[in-house]
Amino acid sequence: MMSARTSKATTVWRQADGKPVSCLEKIKVLNQNIQEIETLCADALEDGVLMGCDADQIKAALHELIDGLKAPHSRKK
Repeated sequence: MMSARTSKATTVWRQADGKPVSCLEKIKVLNQNIQEIETLCADALEDGVLMGCDADQIKAALHELIDGLKAPHSRKK
């Protein structure tokens, strides 16, 4: 788990055109959001396993949830 945290800490967030996001406050918010999502997902996985659910099924449901997200303000044409 330590390597996952390290890679997130060094993530270069990119704009739609591929340029890196340079605003430190934006980067801070993005990193905090990812950390919060990780915590929520870990809690959901733990709860499900404690209730007797299959961990792989829960992970698949979380992947499906993420894959189904739509960008609300996409600038791509």
